[in-house]
Amino acid sequence: MFTQKKLSNGLQIVTSNIESTNTVTLLILVGAGSRYETEKERGLAHFQEHMFFKGGNRFKTAKDVAEAIDGVGGDFNAFTGKEYVGYYVKVASEKKEFAFDVLSDMLLNANFPQEEIEKERGVILEEMNMYEDMPIYKIGWDFEELMFGNHPMGKDQIGTVELIKNVNQEDFKQYKNKLYTPDNIVITATGNIKEEETLKLIDKYFNFSSDKKQTCFAEKFSWKNFNENAGNNKRVFIRNKKTEQAQIVIGYPSFDRADERNTATRLLSIILGGNMSSRMFSSVREEKGLCYSIGSSVDSYTDCSLFSTRAGITIERIKEAIDAIKSEYLSIASDVGKVTEKELQRAKNYLKGSLALSMEDSASVANFLGTQFVLKDDIKTIDEFFKKVDNITVEDISAVAKELFVKEKIAMALIGPFEGQEKELEEVLLA
Repeated sequence: MFTQKKLSNGLQIVTSNIESTNTVTLLILVGAGSRYETEKERGLAHFQEHMFFKGGNRFKTAKDVAEAIDGVGGDFNAFTGKEYVGYYVKVASEKKEFAFDVLSDMLLNANFPQEEIEKERGVILEEMNMYEDMPIYKIGWDFEELMFGNHPMGKDQIGTVELIKNVNQEDFKQYKNKLYTPDNIVITATGNIKEEETLKLIDKYFNFSSDKKQTCFAEKFSWKNFNENAGNNKRVFIRNKKTEQAQIVIGYPSFDRADERNTATRLLSIILGGNMSSRMFSSVREEKGLCYSIGSSVDSYTDCSLFSTRAGITIERIKEAIDAIKSEYLSIASDVGKVTEKELQRAKNYLKGSLALSMEDSASVANFLGTQFVLKDDIKTIDEFFKKVDNITVEDISAVAKELFVKEKIAMALIGPFEGQEKELEEVLLA
């Protein structure tokens, strides 16, 4: 259960009291992810996320912030997604006020010192290099760019070398003023904390200096012309790189986040490649021995989503692997290979069980609730979500599979030593 209150300035406050835990998680989510950036701003949201940890008025430096949180045995971090940025602190419940103190100082009083910006440039450039050297990460970004093209959704969060080397204090201040406004922020407190405590601490620490409104909004996306979105009618992107293992993503456009078919789609992804008893794992790895890791998932966004399967493949058997993954997609969308009642029930149990286990942690509860609010979802409790899961039928799964897994919409990103093989690998996928 949770309670929610919206203040006159638009700030949303969510509290979930979990008396059985001895921890409290305070999570702040801001609608300020990478899809809000222009081409010139690419990487600004992520760089700014780093800079919020450089101190404010009460905790003046990054060291002050780290020592304060470490000093109470707390856990803290931040993350930048495509549609929101998050900052959280998790502490023992008796230290709950401290979480409000440190996060409010970071959020409200960050001054982005130029000398700290200069130092952080090197940190982020090394983070960029790390991702460039890790095909298991890079492949996901390649697939997104293939699918979303030049739209901001197709750009990674790390940004460009040009921005990282040139962004300055004034850029951060302007970006904060556009997006870090009360009406674009959700504060979620979960764990051993009551709503009246949350509201009292919000009133004490989160005193926004103005009721300024959000002035920057995300560019909308549509799948209406898939080939145009994919860029120059491309359905395949191959990055030639000397590797010991090929990394591959094969997938399709999917439904937007608010679509009623999303619950069925989530169950479909579990049946197809969500765990070690899934079809992809059983066929591509266990029966054919083509890979070490393989899994299917749905990346769900406000107005678009991706259904994909990614795997690490033996280079010499890449054609066989492409055909095997494609075949599993087509099979589950056919009448012959349609999902059985037994598979569906197992997927429901897996989804509900794994989510129930995660909800024992106050941080997971904060994320479950906070993301629904910041993305303006139709808010659901765990029990309400479970009821939706229980209502899904085999026919629902079959209908979703038939609609999604259309031959004309399949796409693939691939990283590995495949110079000169691009055309024949594309032919295997599109055959």
